[in-house]
Amino acid sequence: MKIEQLNIQFEYEGTEYEIHPSLIILDEELTLVDTGYPGFMSKIEQEINGLGYDIKNLQNIIITHYDDDHIGALKAFKDKYPHVQIISSFLESKYISGMEKSERLIQAEGLLKDMSEKDKPFGEAFVQTLEALEHVDVDIKVTDGAMILNNEVEVVQTPGHTAGHISLYIQSINSAITGDAAVKEGEKLVVANPKYSMNLEEAEHSLKKIKDLNADKYYCFHGGLLEDHSNK
Repeated sequence: MKIEQLNIQFEYEGTEYEIHPSLIILDEELTLVDTGYPGFMSKIEQEINGLGYDIKNLQNIIITHYDDDHIGALKAFKDKYPHVQIISSFLESKYISGMEKSERLIQAEGLLKDMSEKDKPFGEAFVQTLEALEHVDVDIKVTDGAMILNNEVEVVQTPGHTAGHISLYIQSINSAITGDAAVKEGEKLVVANPKYSMNLEEAEHSLKKIKDLNADKYYCFHGGLLEDHSNK
């Protein structure tokens, strides 16, 4: 069992950004955790191939939660690699599959109503982005404590950022993949975008749950790898 951090760089309105999906390697089988924004499939494919892995060995995609930067390229992956199994929590699966309107879209529409005229174009663009996300059926729906990937990866329920958010813990290598339950800021783990948390109190509780794993390595989608957990 091994985890690789993917470093996906991109530019938005003249500013450089980076996100960090994770790749779980179990023997020859590859599992991607989160897919980046719409249009990011080729960036992720190139990164995986550049690390020396064959993208044709991709067998699973785990979605930590429904946000455009985490599920944006999911439909493209499923279309190109139809054999790949999609894994998410029961709650997030309703949004990913399109069975229910996502809580993020409901939140964005609500915030738009109270935005200043200056901020409204950004709010409207975000709503449009969420509305345009393509839906995909979820093959495996998991709950807290579920063991997946040959019983080597534990699902950790970490609500707050979204209600159905999950993180992952791999005991054999004492490593955690946090999604947006924890982001790396400096050399610490913190709550992601507190003002956009669906439930900040739950988000803070989930952050503590992540820290209490006492993992040697935390793979954060935002901020990257945190190894010096003495500062977490």
